[in-house]
Amino acid sequence: MNNNSLTTKPHYKILDGLRGVAALMVVLFHIFEAHATSHLDQLINHGYLAVDFFFLLSGFVIGYAYDDRWNNITTLEFFKRRLIRLQPMVVMGMLVGAICFYFQGSVLWPGISEVPLWSMLLIMFIGFTLLPVPPSMDIRGWAEMHPLNGPAWSLFFEYFANILYAIGVRKFSKPALSVLVFISAVALIHLAVTSPAGDVIGGWSIDPTQLYIGLTRLMYPFFAGLLLSRTVKLTFINNAFLWCSLLVIIVLSFPRIGGSEHLWMNGLYDSLSIILIFPLLIYLGASGDVKGKYADKLCKFLGDVSYPIYITHYPIVYIYTGWVYDGRLKIKETYPIAILAFISCIALAYAALKLYDEPTRKWLGKKVLLKPTASA
Repeated sequence: MNNNSLTTKPHYKILDGLRGVAALMVVLFHIFEAHATSHLDQLINHGYLAVDFFFLLSGFVIGYAYDDRWNNITTLEFFKRRLIRLQPMVVMGMLVGAICFYFQGSVLWPGISEVPLWSMLLIMFIGFTLLPVPPSMDIRGWAEMHPLNGPAWSLFFEYFANILYAIGVRKFSKPALSVLVFISAVALIHLAVTSPAGDVIGGWSIDPTQLYIGLTRLMYPFFAGLLLSRTVKLTFINNAFLWCSLLVIIVLSFPRIGGSEHLWMNGLYDSLSIILIFPLLIYLGASGDVKGKYADKLCKFLGDVSYPIYITHYPIVYIYTGWVYDGRLKIKETYPIAILAFISCIALAYAALKLYDEPTRKWLGKKVLLKPTASA
């Protein structure tokens, strides 16, 4: 076996950059969410679709990185590589969540004075494994499967998709995979247009409805990304990073459609964004090239911090949300603190990346795999 066989493929630098752009939009979405009275009046209104974009991007990158390399790796090695890539920051996100929970204070949720320290630590250690907790163990009261770090729910489904891929879907022919993607697209459209809220928001709780939403949100984008990696014939697109970044920002920040009277219209926007626009974005991004050292550094920086930002930002948002709620504060009153929270999320992510994640993954790669780790 060639020990370097999983490290020879180049990155799609623009896709790395787009992942970072979407992660920053998620942070803004959650900060503005603290000031919204409902889904209808929230700024960065469709920021939640970044999760679906991440799923599609993940499927594309997994297919690109591993589809033609199963003669060189085992299923166990694939799982080890995915754990080394994802799990260290899962642990960091839960640790940050526990620290913030201990020091937070708001009438929105119980404080440490009402939740025994042992209970919080138990939730933290369970969170390290990414195993979801049932509602009976929810210490925040928001019905999250990961009460210390809500966005970790999407990593739970990411792992599920990786398992499906490794044990079976990777062997699907293009026609069989196309059928799976088509059925998943129909299910996604049905979910979106019939949703009581007119969107695809959900997936973070352990109950039948939320699990169905999470699974439906996962299946189409992840396996559509996989199909795209197998079928796409790339061309060359000038200024692809600029145009794709603008399109990501527009899609995620687009105002609510249809209002409260025509909720299905927003559901249609959600489903068509996921089914049509996001694959187009991946295609355009993969077809482009980064010109200039500053653009190259920007894409690398955004790609490097994208996952740390996503998995560590929400504990800071919890604190900001509680502060806003307690004071019934408007964004015009809080924008300096909102900016500080946004910058803090980026700084925390970068520090976690450089001081913890990269050294840990390097060490684990040597100890567990005895060879370099794939970046996918």
